[in-house]
Amino acid sequence: MKTVIRKTGRTLSGIFLQGLAITLPLTLTIALLYWLADIAEDFLGGLIQYLFPHWQYWTGLGVLIAIVLIFVAGILMNLWVTRRLVAGLDALLERIPLVKSVYGSMRDVARLLSKDSKSGFKQVVAVRVTEQIRLIGFVTLEDFAGLPHAPNNSDKTTVGVYLPMSYQIGGYTVYLPKSLLEPLEMSVEDAMRFTLTAGVSGGKTGAS
Repeated sequence: MKTVIRKTGRTLSGIFLQGLAITLPLTLTIALLYWLADIAEDFLGGLIQYLFPHWQYWTGLGVLIAIVLIFVAGILMNLWVTRRLVAGLDALLERIPLVKSVYGSMRDVARLLSKDSKSGFKQVVAVRVTEQIRLIGFVTLEDFAGLPHAPNNSDKTTVGVYLPMSYQIGGYTVYLPKSLLEPLEMSVEDAMRFTLTAGVSGGKTGAS
């Protein structure tokens, strides 16, 4: 009887964990999207009703306008004038205490995830720790001018590499010689997913 109960318990536990593995990521994704949409709706919806009180407002208009504004901002960033204005605003915010810390952190995260080759992760690499051990990393920096305690990189043989940790938001940024790096044929998205899930998500690597 105890054996039957134990086996039944393990079976139910396995079924529950399988269901959790399916529903938890989906639930968290929906919750995050709902939270962002709710913020956009409250802020922009309230702003629209305040500025245009005679408009016939309908629920969801704030979210729609937020999406339109994002696309418009992306289009405008292709203009030289817009880039200069954003650069000026960026410099201004960097001079304001507290604001520069919050804004700077959010901006840097956005740039790291950007596909712009001039910012963010430049290359996915395998860092050779020993002859048998490799760590997946991301080249983030090649010019150390103005950085404190930066190595002398006049010969351009050293780069900054970000080494993320699995199952958490964190990692280390280290200076490494290019001789220890092996380029990988992986997209930044695939490599980050592979690393953060400890390889559970699978992925294509070019490490030997």
